[in-house]
Amino acid sequence: MFAPTYLDHNATTPLDERVLEVMLPFLRERCGNPSSRHEYGRATRDAVERARQQVASAVNAHPTEVIFTSGGSEANNLFLKGAASSLKPGVLAIGASEHPCVHQPALQLRAQGWKLLELPLDADGVVADRRDLIAQERPALVSVMLANNETGAINDIVTLAKVARAAGAYIHSDAVQALGKIPVDFRALGVHALSLSSHKIYGPLGAGALVLDKRVELQPLIAGGGQERGLRSGTENVAAIVGFGKACELLMAEYAQRAESMQRLRELLEKGLAHLGARIFAANAPRLPNTSFFAFGGIDGETLVGKLDRAGFAVASGAACSSAHPEPSRTLLAMSENPEIARGAVRISVGRTTQTQDVEKFLLALRQTVSELKQLTAMAV
Repeated sequence: MFAPTYLDHNATTPLDERVLEVMLPFLRERCGNPSSRHEYGRATRDAVERARQQVASAVNAHPTEVIFTSGGSEANNLFLKGAASSLKPGVLAIGASEHPCVHQPALQLRAQGWKLLELPLDADGVVADRRDLIAQERPALVSVMLANNETGAINDIVTLAKVARAAGAYIHSDAVQALGKIPVDFRALGVHALSLSSHKIYGPLGAGALVLDKRVELQPLIAGGGQERGLRSGTENVAAIVGFGKACELLMAEYAQRAESMQRLRELLEKGLAHLGARIFAANAPRLPNTSFFAFGGIDGETLVGKLDRAGFAVASGAACSSAHPEPSRTLLAMSENPEIARGAVRISVGRTTQTQDVEKFLLALRQTVSELKQLTAMAV
């Protein structure tokens, strides 16, 4: 079976075998509903609550602040729509490069009477310090991602949270890409809410969490049995939640080793990219240790990704959720990049299992592929 070298860890990560091991009993014999009063139900309830503690510990939160969801997209929607439903329509401020699962709900809220304010990026891909704009507009809700899923640029959420709170806003941060790559501390960030996802940290698909200050009132997206503090009804996905908890436990134990390895591999990769003449986006910003977003002039990103796939390397031309709509990256356009350059963007994201030889072999394949595409371009002119 053909198995390309996997260099797309920002899209999803492979399930850790140790995570699968703790999930298997809940996919086989441990079948209780956590809301049931009998022994089977109590056992699964205990497993869910243990996972809640593990997730909370990973981000310095209290277990009662963790609301399990199906993933980061639901967590983002729950905060934005849930908080908006508890407030009078006002100003909603989001970063100009937010993930679609923040941007699209924001557009829906705009159609319902909210004023949408997009906070601009600077040339390095970081949300600019616009405390003047926030003080003037006084948004009721602010949502800015901790780290960008394409460039890896890290935003100064601590400062933004202070500014937002001073303006009377609830502030939320999408930390889906940040968790596992940089320290994520709910208390230190100063936000009211934080979104997390299991499958970005070697846990299973189908589990995520909204970490929520209990003083913030939300209306649920899904009403029914009253699970998750009444904010997310429905029988819990016990196996996935247990896996999410275990992935958080492993992350806490192995964070330093993982981060050092990813940083070293990214530096090796970008040294090779620079030698090939690539443009690396957000290179001067504080970035995730595993992420490189780059382009070569005159080479289409989708074409390059396809050829690299056939050469045995799985990479991305941007966010996985946007792959069906190959428009120029919204993030790069918000950075005032030329649309033609933006169309050439390719993302490499290394992970826990990536080896030095994987990066070295990738650079050799990239050199060959870029050379071939440049020759084809020259022939077509």
